Amino acid sequence: MPSRSDASEHDAGTSMPTWLVMLLAVACALSVANVYYAQPLLDAIGREFMLDDSAVGIVISATQLGCALALLFVVPLGDLLDRRRLMIGQLGLLVLALAAVALAGTTPWLLAGMVALGLLGTAMTQGLLALSAALAAPAERGRVVGAAQGGVVIGLLLARTVAGLVADAWGWRAVYLVSAALAALLAWVLMRRLPQRRLPVADLSYWALLRSLYALLATEPVLRVRGMIALLMFAAISAFWTALVLPLAAPPYSLSHTAIGAFGLVGVLGVLMAARAGRWADRGLGQRTTVAGLSLLCLAWAPIALLEQSLWALALGVLILDVALQALHVTNQTMIFSISAEAHSRLVGAYMMFYAVGSGLGAIASTAVYARAGWIGVCVLGAGISAAALLFWAVTLPRKVAAAALRG
Repeated sequence: MPSRSDASEHDAGTSMPTWLVMLLAVACALSVANVYYAQPLLDAIGREFMLDDSAVGIVISATQLGCALALLFVVPLGDLLDRRRLMIGQLGLLVLALAAVALAGTTPWLLAGMVALGLLGTAMTQGLLALSAALAAPAERGRVVGAAQGGVVIGLLLARTVAGLVADAWGWRAVYLVSAALAALLAWVLMRRLPQRRLPVADLSYWALLRSLYALLATEPVLRVRGMIALLMFAAISAFWTALVLPLAAPPYSLSHTAIGAFGLVGVLGVLMAARAGRWADRGLGQRTTVAGLSLLCLAWAPIALLEQSLWALALGVLILDVALQALHVTNQTMIFSISAEAHSRLVGAYMMFYAVGSGLGAIASTAVYARAGWIGVCVLGAGISAAALLFWAVTLPRKVAAAALRG
């Protein structure tokens, strides 16, 4: 691996070394995984803390509260403070939060730890994405952000599997102890290998920085448009994943949770699309990638609707859905990062707020629709949201730009 001095020589005018791109991707994977470890562990946690099925969901709610707090109050700090020191400091706090969860003896202590995990895991993940954009030269920003986003996808998908394996071997608390050790190791590596390069920062107080988050939403149309596309596409994705367990766990399939979760592993292939979409955005093909991604998002619901006839069709639909998601997500991020070098952290924080709202609305809507109209109703809902995203993109573009994108 290159030396620390080698890393320091990298600047915005040179191509980012492959080892540094990989380090940022691995760091993203390890950071985001902390937000999702608890999902397959809820039954074990509920038994130990005497929480019934209706109450144990508060563990996930606590984590999501931490995520929201991070987007609003912590992620923007990347535009105010030295990003390298901020990442290392947050990793130190993350080690303490993981240890707190692993050693929790009461429910309030557990929930406080989960809030901290959601906050620090999200702050690290989004901060690393912003740092990736800041360290990359403008001509390669899409490629670098795409690789970092690929790390996020892998961390998100594998977190549940790894948590289950570790918990089966050593208990649920071991999951957080192992993660604490990995976070400490990551802090040491980043301290030695991240470039010590001065990056643009905002000349604002903390509270002025937070107020400027909303000013960016009011004044930057690219952020609003890309944010709304994100809201709709994540609403569609959330509608799918939230309702999927209901038909698969019921007859005639009656699949286990492990088998149902395995469908998520199909999404690993979306990592390849994340990197490719970033390169297309670097070449100025963001609008063409957008229309292709939104079209795939609409088409994916056709094989997904065949769930009751074929699990192979469902797997195909999952693959198409995830390819569309990664293409759109990386393109969106690459476009918003081009707005201002001094506002990368605030831009990603504002963008991810759209994601959070869309995910929440999709989850609520899908369960309500499934109760009334079954799986076909969920598919109609998802296809409708996807079509709305495609229509929104078309009406917010100048006619010449839209026509050029559609011609490919």
